[in-house]
Amino acid sequence: MLLPSRRRLLLAAAAAGGVAALGLPPWLQAHAAAAPARAHDWDWLIGNWDVHHRRLRERLAGSDEWEEFGGKSAVWSTLGGLGTVDDNLVELPGGRYHGLGLRAYDEASDRWAIWWIDGRNPTHIDPPVRGGFDGDGGTFYGDDTFKGKPITMRFRWHDIHGAKPWWEQAFSPDQGRSWEVNWRNWFTRTAAEPSPLPLLPGYERDFDFLAGRWKVQHRRLRQRLANSDQWDEFDGSFVNWPVLGGRGNVGDNVMNFPSGTVRGVGFRAYDPARRQWLSWWLDGRAPTAIGAPLRGGFADGIGRFDGDDSHQGRPVRTRVTWTNITERTARWSQSSSADEGKTWELNWVSDFSRA
Repeated sequence: MLLPSRRRLLLAAAAAGGVAALGLPPWLQAHAAAAPARAHDWDWLIGNWDVHHRRLRERLAGSDEWEEFGGKSAVWSTLGGLGTVDDNLVELPGGRYHGLGLRAYDEASDRWAIWWIDGRNPTHIDPPVRGGFDGDGGTFYGDDTFKGKPITMRFRWHDIHGAKPWWEQAFSPDQGRSWEVNWRNWFTRTAAEPSPLPLLPGYERDFDFLAGRWKVQHRRLRQRLANSDQWDEFDGSFVNWPVLGGRGNVGDNVMNFPSGTVRGVGFRAYDPARRQWLSWWLDGRAPTAIGAPLRGGFADGIGRFDGDDSHQGRPVRTRVTWTNITERTARWSQSSSADEGKTWELNWVSDFSRA
């Protein structure tokens, strides 16, 4: 029998109004605070797992030959329980493979979205599957392509509250009239508290400084690109984990805006072909889509990342920099340009200190 994890104890205390009584610092209380009922949908998956895979050798080819192999998974809660990070190491017959699953709940549709980043091509995020849970299982659907042809995808979780939950993937080439089940995974828990999976030898160490827990002091321009000089100041917290064997990392953010708490997830992946990092943002207030990434890297201890964005319906350029990096501090800054980079407006500064 598994002992309750500290996370579950925190959630139970939060539900009873007892988080502060545990003596936790305010920044950690924010992460442990009670959330809507859907915040517990993935509680059963949080932690570390050994995974047994059984995959159809040739998909959508009428094959009945299966291959079996092992793997590992580490799953963290984000967005106050309304999101998860699922880091995977898979021992494919052709070689080791890393992949990252990101999940977020949308209250408006009462559905979860699940995105996937393939560690072999980390510049692309697969289209999401969407769905939810009913009893001891969950079903999720989405549209994708396979070998250049459109397909419908179906993910199903089974026995999620049992000792060995399992997952299956199916493809349909005819809009759901017929299905081919082509991948199944069986999960065996190894730890109730998640910890990072093994890192790749020689992985890019640019973001090593960011791993762990931080307190954050934010200073944000009240109105962007409006010639404003009024700033809001507020605090927050941040937790970061290495993923994709060290070629990626994910940060869970809690920001105590003057108008209320806002949560978001930032995630980064390294593109070895261009020797650049890509950086995406998932806003907890609009968790149905992930925007275009920023691109960049580090030189002389400073990180710089640029990309296209929009503000109030007009295109802008966004630039993010990392500076003041030490063992216990870092500074993140964001600037915007409405004239294709001719001029820049600094609109957000976040100072990080080790918690």
